[in-house]
Amino acid sequence: MEIAKLGEFGLIDQLTKDLGKKNESTKYGVGDDCAVLHYPDKEVLITTDMLMEGVHFDLTYIDMQHLGYKSAMVNISDVFAMNGTPRQMTVSLALSKRFTVEDVEQFYSGLRMACDKWGIDIVGGDTTSSFTGLAISITCIGEACKEDIVYRNGAKETDLICVTGDLGASYMGLQLLEREKSVYYQMVNEHRKKYGADDSQHPVPDFQPDFAGKEYLLQRQLKPEARGDIIQRLHEAGIMPTAMMDISDGLSSELMHICKQSKCGCRVFEKNIPIDYQTAVMAEEMNMNVTTCALNGGEDYELLFTVPIGDYEKIQDMEDVKLIGHITKKELGCMLVTRDNQEFELKAQGWNPLRQ
Repeated sequence: MEIAKLGEFGLIDQLTKDLGKKNESTKYGVGDDCAVLHYPDKEVLITTDMLMEGVHFDLTYIDMQHLGYKSAMVNISDVFAMNGTPRQMTVSLALSKRFTVEDVEQFYSGLRMACDKWGIDIVGGDTTSSFTGLAISITCIGEACKEDIVYRNGAKETDLICVTGDLGASYMGLQLLEREKSVYYQMVNEHRKKYGADDSQHPVPDFQPDFAGKEYLLQRQLKPEARGDIIQRLHEAGIMPTAMMDISDGLSSELMHICKQSKCGCRVFEKNIPIDYQTAVMAEEMNMNVTTCALNGGEDYELLFTVPIGDYEKIQDMEDVKLIGHITKKELGCMLVTRDNQEFELKAQGWNPLRQ
């Protein structure tokens, strides 16, 4: 169905007709000029991300449902990175004519799966037309007690540096998808040179991308997970991070953000950086340095945080958390210690959304 047949308010009704409320702080959601929220004793956390077709995602290899899920998770991750609890979300879309009602329903299906996982209410947004493809703007609203909020500027000398999960897999998943996309378009171009673009007697052959044994890399790129589970474990263990952020633009970049805002330096040990086996295999297959991929790849959406050295025993055995280094004095700089004990200055070579 063409979106124009429903119109803006018809589309909104179609997508939100059975949305319920999961949080007491949600007083009124979709259906009026503003959502109404109430937080009597908590601080309010707000984060916004804009995702542009051709810059942040490619619909050649991500379907609308996965795109909806990922779009929500990247915002949810920001709230967890402040040690908060996500509660509400607004969703705005700019759509070109090539999208149908069914496409947008698939997007909302993925979006709602992500929100249902963490008990988040969708409370509003906007829809409009686009001449250049799909644009997505999502705002996530969360809550936290004032004393529980963790900023980027709290790291202290001798603090331990920790990361969750493993790094570089999402980037290698992207490289895999780009490789197979290139192979596909090369096949299409060769077919058109041979038979012409409109030869109905010789349709383009079916293309089966080579993803065998690399499913984890695809999952990390197409369906990332916000690490609210780690936030819960830290609370249960009585561990209060001194600084924290999520790894969206690459470990090096995020470490340098924390060190700059905390006015400190760091030592990170290459041998301690967690890397999955499939990531290492894919990096070797593509003749790339796996440590560089883990440091600079981005889109891992794992948590990077620092804790006091006194929490060493609590943190060392925590599942899916890895100690990778420690905080130092500012004048010692931000350094990577290699496997052969050489030291190199960390550089922010990760994702830059404004680089053309």
